[in-house]
Amino acid sequence: MEALALPVTAAEMDAPEDWPRTLEAAKAGDLAAFERLMRQHERLVLRTALRILGNPDDAQDVAQEVFLRLYRNLKKVEAAGNLEGWLYRVAVNLCRDQRRRKGRTEELEDTVAAPGDPQQELTAAERRRVLKMSLRMLPEKERAALVLRDLEGLSTTQVAEILGSSEATVRSQISKARVKVKDFVERYFRRRG
Repeated sequence: MEALALPVTAAEMDAPEDWPRTLEAAKAGDLAAFERLMRQHERLVLRTALRILGNPDDAQDVAQEVFLRLYRNLKKVEAAGNLEGWLYRVAVNLCRDQRRRKGRTEELEDTVAAPGDPQQELTAAERRRVLKMSLRMLPEKERAALVLRDLEGLSTTQVAEILGSSEATVRSQISKARVKVKDFVERYFRRRG
């Protein structure tokens, strides 16, 4: 499968204030402008899909579909300010569809530990693994809310908009998810001794 990652030069990257112009150019059929939009947002989409799905190949498939849908629906994206929200919303919905189709969650991609003390790296790797296991055991809606809020750093308002829920519902989902993750991690490490 061909990766979405494309080399980006400084000249190709628009400053955030240039996004409306780039978006308008893409809407007018400028393929280079669309490619710049894709390059600017591909990591956000891939990272989100990977955290929700837990499988790099599935996340890559979802990311490709997100950008295909963006291309088909450029006219529906009103302004650059709502582009990221639109991308998150589509990515989350496609991840849900993907998980339903597959009926399972696979291992999340391991992140590379920074070089240093081998014992610290092992501990950090084990913590990441336990955190990933705890995310997999969460119900779908709690997992999506927690990933978007705590791992992607979005506001509760943004998460509610993306998930099509009220802010109160999102706060409740995040609270429940945090408690479940904390309990899972504590039980795991208590058993380990």
